[in-house]
Amino acid sequence: MEPSHSDMPCPGGKKSHVCDVCGYASSKLGALKVHMRTHTGQKPYRCDMCEYMCTNSSALKLHMRTHTGEKPFTCDRCEYKCTSSSALNAHMRTHTGEKPHVCDICGHKFAERGNLKIHMRIHTEEKPYRCDLCEHRFAQSGDLKTHMRTHTGEKPFTCDRCQYKCTSSSALNAHMRTHTGEKPFTCDICQYKCASSGALKIHVRTHTGEKPFTCDRCQY
Repeated sequence: MEPSHSDMPCPGGKKSHVCDVCGYASSKLGALKVHMRTHTGQKPYRCDMCEYMCTNSSALKLHMRTHTGEKPFTCDRCEYKCTSSSALNAHMRTHTGEKPHVCDICGHKFAERGNLKIHMRIHTEEKPYRCDLCEHRFAQSGDLKTHMRTHTGEKPFTCDRCQYKCTSSSALNAHMRTHTGEKPFTCDICQYKCASSGALKIHVRTHTGEKPFTCDRCQY
């Protein structure tokens, strides 16, 4: 069947099909239809191997590689392989050092747009991930996952030198320094060194005079 006039690209690439919710525009009606699913929540494409659902066939094709193990994109500088061109482009920046995504508030640069999006929550104070067992909220899904272990008691990270167990890789890394004696955190005012960022933060208050903890019964 021949496409209708409205389904065909507009002459000269003119974007005549406009979303009446956010202003998104496209020269193709089909692209607008797919876009509208971001507003309606419609996900007509479903994986037949798991519960995954998505808005378009391309996303489903990409997802299927998580089941098949297919990694058709290969780095020409190392042995890295991945499932998508966007993942390969992000990986290539580990070789080039390129950081094209810049925060327009503080100037921090990032290799991936997703990392910039997460960083922006520092400025907006957005915390979209909420614990359903308490009132804690988090800017990153990984932080919520770690937090949930305080409720479940799960401690999947184990020290190979002693019986210490903990809820996160960062806590395990900090613990390992009790064995190695490593002190990677250095005060930029004096020569003090310590094993954790938290200890350094407390030390810096000896220089700044900051006293954030207040007694609610006296002026201490």
